[in-house]
Amino acid sequence: MVDDPLAALPKIAWGKGLHVYDRDGRRYIDASGGPATFCIGHGDEEVNRAIKDQLDRIAFGYRYHFRSDAAEELAGIVRGRAGGGLKHTIFTTGGSEAVEGCLKLALQHHAARGEMSRRRFISRERSWHGNTLGALSVSGFLARQAPYIGSLLEVGRLSPVNAYRPPEGVAPGDVAEHCANELEEEIERRGAANVAAFIFEPVVGAAGGAVPAPDGYARRVRDICDRHGVLMIADEVMCGVGRCGTWRALEHDGVEPDLMPVAKGLGGGYLPLGACVYSERVAEPIYRVHGAPVTGHTFTAHTASCAAGVAVQRIVERDGLVRKVAEDGPYLRARLEEALGRHPHVGDIRGRGFLQGVELVEDRETKEPFDPEARMFQRVMKAGFDNGLIVYPTGGNVDGVRGDQFIVSPPYTATRDEIDEIAALLGPTIDRAIASWRP
Repeated sequence: MVDDPLAALPKIAWGKGLHVYDRDGRRYIDASGGPATFCIGHGDEEVNRAIKDQLDRIAFGYRYHFRSDAAEELAGIVRGRAGGGLKHTIFTTGGSEAVEGCLKLALQHHAARGEMSRRRFISRERSWHGNTLGALSVSGFLARQAPYIGSLLEVGRLSPVNAYRPPEGVAPGDVAEHCANELEEEIERRGAANVAAFIFEPVVGAAGGAVPAPDGYARRVRDICDRHGVLMIADEVMCGVGRCGTWRALEHDGVEPDLMPVAKGLGGGYLPLGACVYSERVAEPIYRVHGAPVTGHTFTAHTASCAAGVAVQRIVERDGLVRKVAEDGPYLRARLEEALGRHPHVGDIRGRGFLQGVELVEDRETKEPFDPEARMFQRVMKAGFDNGLIVYPTGGNVDGVRGDQFIVSPPYTATRDEIDEIAALLGPTIDRAIASWRP
């Protein structure tokens, strides 16, 4: 029988707030938010009661047979928080499905306009958009794509937008302009009439380690897409719904996308939930020509999941949690800088709000990453668990093979005392991880 590597993981028992407990009674402070999902923490009785109340009535009404109060109320909440022209929503059961839906909506929009040549997508290296084949195709995450190469869509790829590791020969201050120009050049190379959409993360999550694009980049991208008739898809599955201190991550940049997949913080991890959010501009030809979007699954707008989302979003609004993230995000960054800013193996600390990333390096001066055989990111995870701390580590952020980073993404409800506790545990965790490679 093949050994399952997951069998070595501790078994979860229960959680409350920022803490989770395993079957052996060990307590962990969950600084990963599981990952970046538990926006209001664990065990909220108000959310649990809302789910139970919905289950007592009916768990799920199939979308082609019934509407539901839960789905309609949540759609209204999303419409109000997203603002602008983002008036339409299709609920999904997670982020990959939301990305897949947005890709399909982009294609259907162009088909309804009679532009059947617009079939191609452009994305960036060191990006992560999900595990379904379409979402996997537009990702730039070699380790997760490798087993499927040969069956993925052909996608145009651009440089990562990372001021700490800029494209070769580009100064950090020129990254925004250089990378935006790359997009225009790729559209022109392929022919604008063949390009459906450009998809990017406003703050790159798993594939980069909380990397925000430099100021000005998103505005340039918006202008380029508009001039060439290319749709802009802002993947806010991880960075959206308040995690960066604004409900939409791109609010920070003063930009509105055409389509926006969201998930994680929408339902806070209480039940599987995501959404394709899209503009009136995208919707109009679809509804006029086809009558409705041709995307969705059996559990689209699952009633109990939407009820959970309504309860979570009510708490986020009532308790001012997006504002709290905006106010406490700088405190989290300051504590990370204080704890790790002079650590000899911390190369960069970056991010927005409660989505902060730490990049580990062999040498701070040269930015040389650790030997990939060390799998330092996995060592950090193990050392964190040993210290009662959970972070979100991933590897390959430099070139798909080399590079180690981890993300700190606690619930929006985390107190400053809890942030202090997280920061205090990080240095010893990194030291323990490195010592396990070089005792």
